[in-house]
Amino acid sequence: MDVNDLRSLTTLFMFVSFMGIVIWAWKGSRRKGFDAAAQLPFADTPVDDLPAAGTQGEKQ
Repeated sequence: MDVNDLRSLTTLFMFVSFMGIVIWAWKGSRRKGFDAAAQLPFADTPVDDLPAAGTQGEKQ
């Protein structure tokens, strides 16, 4: 195994990782969260008053 084999394996690993991230980001179940995040700059309430991620509206 020489350095060119290592470079090829690294390129293949990076490509597979990139495709995994693309598939994860474009998954239909993620749309609701991304839409909510996209609207944050236009929210009337300060971000500090919004519930933390994963708390489902519970006040901490």
